[in-house]
Amino acid sequence: MILPIRAFGDPVLRKVGKDIDKDYPDLQQLIDNMFETMYSANGIGLAAPQIGLDIRLFVVDVSPLAEDEDYEDLKDELTEFKKVFINAKILEESGEEWKFNEGCLSIPDVREDVKRKGTIVIEYYDENFVKHTETFSDIRARVIQHEYDHIEGILFTDHLSALKKKLVKGKLTKITHGDVSISYKMRFPK
Repeated sequence: MILPIRAFGDPVLRKVGKDIDKDYPDLQQLIDNMFETMYSANGIGLAAPQIGLDIRLFVVDVSPLAEDEDYEDLKDELTEFKKVFINAKILEESGEEWKFNEGCLSIPDVREDVKRKGTIVIEYYDENFVKHTETFSDIRARVIQHEYDHIEGILFTDHLSALKKKLVKGKLTKITHGDVSISYKMRFPK
């Protein structure tokens, strides 16, 4: 089932998510719905707060990037990179910071360069509640960091300079008021 994506200004996007356990109600159905919602919106990541749940859960599937010539050297890794992250904790961020033009399904029509470290170590549970501690680099680390921010109540716009925040303020206000045109189901704050 495709779920409505919460828009900028919705208070749930600012909440720090709560840990869940393997008995969370209808967890597999929720995960399936999140992937379906993400695909419907042409996204490569989606966090539970974006669908109105303040829990520590996000999904990523970067396989669409495997066809991008910018990632030709990572094609095999990206093609297979579809994961569920439950109760994730980033343990370490390292490497040089690099800029990347980020966007967000909850903030349509706004894209800005964000600096992030190139490598992360993350601890998480998968959909079967098997615990993992893994290291990710490149665009995979970037997507995970972006979604991880969501379960911490952080949006990519929070990483912008004061000047950039001023420049996008009008767009963010329009989103809050539902004054945007998008191709996917959106729920605007009331």
